[in-house]
Amino acid sequence: MKLVIIDNHGVINHRSNTFIKTADEWTPISGSLRAIARLTQAGYRVVIASNQSGIGRGLLDMTAFNAINEKMHKAVHHAGGAIDSIFFCPHTNEDKCQCRKPEVGIFKEIMQRYRIDLKNIPIIGDSLRDMQAAIKVGASPILVLTGSGNKTSANKALPENTQIFADLAAATDFLTG
Repeated sequence: MKLVIIDNHGVINHRSNTFIKTADEWTPISGSLRAIARLTQAGYRVVIASNQSGIGRGLLDMTAFNAINEKMHKAVHHAGGAIDSIFFCPHTNEDKCQCRKPEVGIFKEIMQRYRIDLKNIPIIGDSLRDMQAAIKVGASPILVLTGSGNKTSANKALPENTQIFADLAAATDFLTG
């Protein structure tokens, strides 16, 4: 099975310093929807793995979160792609849970659901915690420079085997090329 795991905020859609709280606030990054379509058409199952501390902070409820995800699913479908599933951590840093990246609880759920080892599976994100989680599960860390990616790329703690691309479209070119 070909699987790719993608963080959404800063990779698929624009980040917000005040959190994405409604479907109206969700806007895709140029080229990201078509990139997911290309991944789908190349035989990848696209899985989203995302920290969603806005839920734990009370900034949005599950109805709003589901509406945001529905908008994303429809936009990706309209572009010719599909998101196979969405895994998320609703906790804040203060909760000290095992599912919030850079911890690997979300990825253990993905391994269990798909009955797959994540060794060398691409994990695409824009933050250091995405890259750290990828390394912990033996996946291939891919950093995109959208969202927080430019800032993250300057971090000296970035895993040395992290591949860096301008955006999701460029990372998709690499994976499907």
